[in-house]
Amino acid sequence: MQKEAAIREPLILGDKSYSQITEDVMAPIVGSPTMWWKVLITISGIIAAWGVGNILYLLGVGIGTWGLNKTVGWAWDITNFVWWVGIGHAGTLISAVLLLFRQKWRMAINRSAEAMTIFAVMMAALFPGIHMGRIWQAYWVFPLPNQFGSLWVNFNSPLLWDVFAISTYFSVSLVFWYIGLIPDFATIRDKVTGGWRKKLYTALSFGWSGRAKHWTRFEEVSLVLAGIATPLVFSVHSIVSMDFATAVIPGWHTTIFPPYFVSGAVFSGFAMVLTLLLIMRKVMGLEAYIHTKHVEYMNIVIIVTGSIVGVAYITELFISWYSGVEYESYAFINRATGPYWWSYAIMMTCNVVSPQLFWFKKLRTSLMFTFIMSLIINLGMWYERYVIIVTSLHRDYLPSSWSEFHSTFVDLGIFIGTLGIFMTLFLLFARFFPVLALNELKTILKSSGENFKKADH
Repeated sequence: MQKEAAIREPLILGDKSYSQITEDVMAPIVGSPTMWWKVLITISGIIAAWGVGNILYLLGVGIGTWGLNKTVGWAWDITNFVWWVGIGHAGTLISAVLLLFRQKWRMAINRSAEAMTIFAVMMAALFPGIHMGRIWQAYWVFPLPNQFGSLWVNFNSPLLWDVFAISTYFSVSLVFWYIGLIPDFATIRDKVTGGWRKKLYTALSFGWSGRAKHWTRFEEVSLVLAGIATPLVFSVHSIVSMDFATAVIPGWHTTIFPPYFVSGAVFSGFAMVLTLLLIMRKVMGLEAYIHTKHVEYMNIVIIVTGSIVGVAYITELFISWYSGVEYESYAFINRATGPYWWSYAIMMTCNVVSPQLFWFKKLRTSLMFTFIMSLIINLGMWYERYVIIVTSLHRDYLPSSWSEFHSTFVDLGIFIGTLGIFMTLFLLFARFFPVLALNELKTILKSSGENFKKADH
């Protein structure tokens, strides 16, 4: 067995055994839900219902209920789309990339991060559908057979790239998540007594018996899927960013977008993982498995990606000046000093300045400070998308077509509603599925469990 240095902090706190880990992780599934869980599911359910009501109102009345106009044809809809896709990136990165690098600290957080990816991509997929205005015509986003007209007419649109990218990303992430769950489903199957639950988990566990052959295949499949998913992390958001880069609008037509969007996606994704995990550890009583060490590691990733995002912002400003193109330089001057200066200020403060506070160990190991910062970063990343889309569109080449965008209650209602739907799905996942990778945690107990480390040293 691998021995760890005494100086390295344990990843599993307290006097835990294999059976104790099983009991702790399965308590929310087998037992009755906690009061906190009931309160949160009620609140998120109400917000989700409000969001669904707004979506139905939009479909009934039309996208004129949004604050769009002839100049600003994209606003909150595409902002929300890009933001949700970005949030989905951290799950695959934590699971796939850290698995390939054999990082033990991923064990406690990968399951929640993977679930977050699935639900975030579902929320993202909603927006291209509803921004068409006529959702019953949504089949046009797919490559269609010849009887609909000329051969695959929609291949002309760069937006078709998103369909392929996101559907691929969703399907690979779903398979990766489900494969990881199979051993845990088998454990729950063996624990629950009779009824519909027994049948459900028996079906979900696919006849898993825990034999050496099963574990060997599990390891192989996990590594193969991790190898497939890792390039997807970089490709999906690069494709989303190219939707903008293919346009000739100043502020969009830039080659820096793919790396800039990917680093921003990982940045916002890790912030959302922290938001969810810090809530879940309290609601589910998992303080021994998700603690300051995990939070500190994720905060270090946030420092790195936040710094990359900051460099990208400064590079954009420099290139706009260096290009000598008056339209390009005006687009960026207008972002910082025009009617939307406040959104640019929020973006810079939240995404560039605030993550630098994590250089201080006391702050990056503080759970309350991290929770507040994760919310600030998520807000900042939403504003980054807003700044890119709205401030680039509202000033065209022709001053006669200049206009401003003013959001409506439907814009706000749909966005807040998707947050409610997302939280509802995540809480249901936490109630019926293991939030932690149960069997994977057991593999690091003897090398990283607090009681075993004390015994060894």
